[in-house]
Parts: sequence; structure tokens; C-alpha cells
Amino acid sequence: MDDLYREVIIDRYKNPHQRGELDPHDYSYKDDNPLCGDEIRIDLRVDGENKVTEAVFSGQGCAISIASADLLVESIVGKNLDEIKGLAKEDILELLGIELGPVRLKCALLSLKVLKAGVYGMESIEEELK
Repeated sequence: MDDLYREVIIDRYKNPHQRGELDPHDYSYKDDNPLCGDEIRIDLRVDGENKVTEAVFSGQGCAISIASADLLVESIVGKNLDEIKGLAKEDILELLGIELGPVRLKCALLSLKVLKAGVYGMESIEEELK
């Protein structure tokens, strides 16, 4: 089963479905992982009921970072901002479907950090992701 998930990660890295930028956007945030150089930006559009109508990401990084960003932004379309605020690292790990060591975990969680920082309008949400 891990091989299937690894194939999905490689495919999403090479051919991301949700790559792009929204202009105009309602929410946008960009951050990086200074240890490895991964950099992710997430843009959202929401409707009058605070539901995400469009979500895309841009940036560069390793396969885990790009795949998790692609899977995450795809999964939040149709969700409201309160649901997004409730997302946790377990949700990212479930989307990826494989176990990750501590270094790779930081790569996988960068997109969640960026998403939540954008939605909350905060500079840092490191404590929430630990």
C-alpha cells in the first residue's frame, strides 16, 4: 500500500493539480522552511458564507512539500474557514498516506502552516502544529 501512496506523491510532485496563483484572492500567505529551502504560498477565494470556492498553491520544494500542498489545497475546496482552522497534522499525514520522519514531517506540514497562518492572519502558528 505504501507503494501506491509513494506513486501519488511522485505524481503530485511532477504534475500538481492545484498549482497557480489567484488574483484577486481573499486570503494569501507565503512561508518557507529555512532548513531546506522549501517555499509555499497558498491563495484562497471564499464566498459570502466563508466557504472556500478556489484554492491554489505556488512555490518550490521537495516532493513531500509539493505533494502535501497540492493534496491539502484540493481537499479544502468547499470547506468553511472554521473547518480549515480545525485541520491538524494528522489530516496531512492521512492525505499523504505514509509515515514520515521528523525532517520530512516539517516538509509535509509547511503547507498546513501556511494555510492556517493565512486564514488566521497570523505571522506564526508553530505551536499549533507541534
